[in-house]
Amino acid sequence: MNILCRARALFLAIVILSGVAAFAEKPPVKTVAVKLALNWKPEPQFGGFYAAELLKLDVKNGVQLQIQPGGAGTPVVQMVSAGQVDFGIASADEVVLSRANGSDVVALFAVYQTNPQAIMARADRGFRSLADVFRNEGTVAMQKGLPYVTFLQRKYEKDMKVKVVPYVGGISNFLADPQHSQQCFVTSEPLLAKAKGVEATSFLVAESGYNPYTTVLISRRSFVKANSQLTQAMVSAVREGWLRYLTDEKAAEVTHTRMHELNPSLDLDTFRSSAQAQKSLILPEKAADLGRMSEKRWTDLQEQLFDLKILKKRVPALELFRNE
Repeated sequence: MNILCRARALFLAIVILSGVAAFAEKPPVKTVAVKLALNWKPEPQFGGFYAAELLKLDVKNGVQLQIQPGGAGTPVVQMVSAGQVDFGIASADEVVLSRANGSDVVALFAVYQTNPQAIMARADRGFRSLADVFRNEGTVAMQKGLPYVTFLQRKYEKDMKVKVVPYVGGISNFLADPQHSQQCFVTSEPLLAKAKGVEATSFLVAESGYNPYTTVLISRRSFVKANSQLTQAMVSAVREGWLRYLTDEKAAEVTHTRMHELNPSLDLDTFRSSAQAQKSLILPEKAADLGRMSEKRWTDLQEQLFDLKILKKRVPALELFRNE
């Protein structure tokens, strides 16, 4: 074999070996299993978490999500505080009140930048603002004792004509009584009412000045301190999951199908319409800011809770959250 042939053979061998190396299976990313407790059933408000799991964005970032659905009364904050789960979902006011009572929970990622909590009334009543709900006769069903309920009662107490009644869940009373209004998520109950043939008008509580972050990813400060890389990996996986869920129709459809399997009480059309309704409440102008929180928002929230006499002592705002 002459020199030219040898060179060609050597070149061919290098090309083959390079190709084998290129197509060789990469070693799997080492993952750590983490438990995430939800405070409600699988619905679009948790879509990004399920997307992270289904699309293997958790594994890509080095974590393996184990999502635990919740329900009415699931004590997520207490579960996180006690170390029963690594991460959980709560609202910002829950975080504040829990910290004031001595827990060490901390917020890591806020899904809703605008709180979806609202009051809905029959559209044919012609209400144009939340004030109209309280300044007209009828009933409004709200879960007494919740901070936003106390806020609304204080705000509209001077000329309140509506009768506040306990919220018993569902929309059956709303469908049966034209004078009945109730608490809701703008991404849920109004859509269910419409599907039953009753048009509702919804008014965000946030527009009245009470706007805590919600669907907030929380953990324990001690856990975060001891597992900083794992925490960063978790937040990265969650951010990617939410971004894909909100902007990729195929990813959203896969996620809706899976959540529907876990929660068949909602049909797929409702999953889709709810997901569309929540986008403007979640997506920031810059994708990199998805889930990030501000010191001012946490400070303002504490002041509101303090003024309502719900909070007895404040915590430095920067101790309540972290932007990973």
